[in-house]
This record gives sequence, C-alpha cells and structure tokens, in this order.
Amino acid sequence: MYKLGIDLGGTNIACGVVDSNFKIIGEGKVKTNMPRPAEDIVDDMAKAALMAVENAGLTINDIDSVGVGTPGTVEYSTGVVVYANNLDFYDLPLADMLEKRLNKKVYVENDANAAAYGEYIAGAGKGVEKFVAITLGTGVGGGIITDGKIYSGSNCAGAELGHTVIQMNGEACTCGRNGCFEAYASATALVRQTKQAMTRFPKSKMWEVCGNDLTAVNGITAFDAMRQGDAAAKSVVDTYIGYLSVGISNMINIFQPDVICIGGGISHEGETILKPIRAVVDGEDYARNMAKRTKIVVAELGNDAGIIGAAYLSDIKD
Repeated sequence: MYKLGIDLGGTNIACGVVDSNFKIIGEGKVKTNMPRPAEDIVDDMAKAALMAVENAGLTINDIDSVGVGTPGTVEYSTGVVVYANNLDFYDLPLADMLEKRLNKKVYVENDANAAAYGEYIAGAGKGVEKFVAITLGTGVGGGIITDGKIYSGSNCAGAELGHTVIQMNGEACTCGRNGCFEAYASATALVRQTKQAMTRFPKSKMWEVCGNDLTAVNGITAFDAMRQGDAAAKSVVDTYIGYLSVGISNMINIFQPDVICIGGGISHEGETILKPIRAVVDGEDYARNMAKRTKIVVAELGNDAGIIGAAYLSDIKD
C-alpha cells in the first residue's frame, strides 16, 4: 500500500510517495510561485504529485489516497481551506479540486497539524498517547495529538500555539495581537533580535559570521558567534531561549503531554537549546513534583514530517 503526501508551502510544493513503513520512496517538488490564482497552484500540486509517483516507479493506480498539509484554517470534513492568508485562499474546496485532477480521494489538514501527525506516527512521538509538536520557522507552528487524533478545536482553528501571549503589550504579531509566543520565539524573531544586537555591538563576532552583511543573518548566526566566545551573541541566545522556555512551559502546563518536540532549523542546535529549556521548565512545570514528567525532545523527521503526516491523514479521517 502506498499513500501520497503533499506539503503545500508559500515557497514550495513538496510531494512524496510514502510506503507502509512511513518511508518516502519517491519525491516531487515545484515552486509555489505566489501570488497567482488558486487553480494554477492546484494544477502544480497535481503535477508535483504525479512527479513523485513516477520517481517512485509507480503509477497513480498504485496510490491508495492523497493527503495535503496546507497553511491556514481547514474544515477537515469537507477539505475546504476556509482561510490561508499567505496563499490568498478563501473558502477554497481544495480536496474536490485535487480529486478531479488525480482521481483519488484527497484529505486536507492544516500543515502544522499534518507535520505533528507525521512526528507522532513515525518520529519523536512514536509510541506515545499525548503529543505536542512545536515548529520554529517563519512563525511558531503547533500541533496537538491525543489518543491518535489531531486536536483542531470546535471550528478547526485550534492549536494555534504560536498565538498565545507570553509578554503582555509586547512585540506586535502578524495575527494582530501583541506579545505572542511567535513574535518572540520564531526564527523570524530570532533574526530580528540578532540584528538589533549587532547594531548595538558593532564589534561583535556576529558580524564576521554573516560576512558583515545584515541581510545574511539567519537563525544560527548568534549561536555560531556564541561558540566563538562572543558575549553579545551569548546574550541574544540566552534571551531567545528564555522566551522559548516560557512558551514551552505554558504548553506543558496546559496539555501535560507525554512528549513535546521542537522542530525547525533552530532545533538542530539540539542540547544547546534543550538543556536550558529543561532547566526553566523544571522550575515552572506545575507537575514538577510528580514522577511522570513531559519529555522535551528535538523533532526527528525534519521537512519529511509534513509529507508523511499528510500521506497518512486517511487513517484518522475515515
């Protein structure tokens, strides 16, 4: 049995054929090329899907079902994307549109939820009952899995973990609130914090790390400079991890999952971020005196999580 997963992003449309062992055996990728009409995007989704099938040495007849992880709010019972601001989707019947192009049953879910489900069935959450995934990217994505089901709220708009407030009247967030977890702990926020520190400390090694080019700053610039003994960079990292720790402590106190995993490029820092996060959580977890505690780990599947989770949406949607 083979399933096909599509990870629809603002930059790329990534597809993969996934086997029964959760391994991707064929891939296809095209640019999303925004902005453009939804019809054109769906055409290219089908194109990338068929590319993945061909690269797997299969035909579309070998595919059992298709799943899509997309940004935005998704009405999972109908496969309608109610709203996805960065793709300019409004009440888009994505499942129906793709079914007509591929002649296969299509399941659609929010991309963060799909990635969380991928980690749950094949990665950091494998074998547990209660699982939370946080992804640190352009924003802070979140997914909650409980007893094998994706939690998405009464209106399919739940699990927006990045839009919980960690600083009252704080930094403006793209969602319209101030002080959101995302506004402080996303990779975008870390880049902003790094640039601000570099402006204040013109002799910081952070300048060397990015080739004296502010536009080249990324989520690991401060980490790399810190490893060279730069005090300003260490301050950036410590402050950022502090914000991240507050948000994660909140998630643990709300859900008390068996495992919470952290994904995104910054998660590649591993114990450099996990050790201080655990130290903060040890003091802020409401269940800190209990024998059973939430494990905090790094996501295991990387960019494959969204494809694998999307591919297996049929297991929980039927």
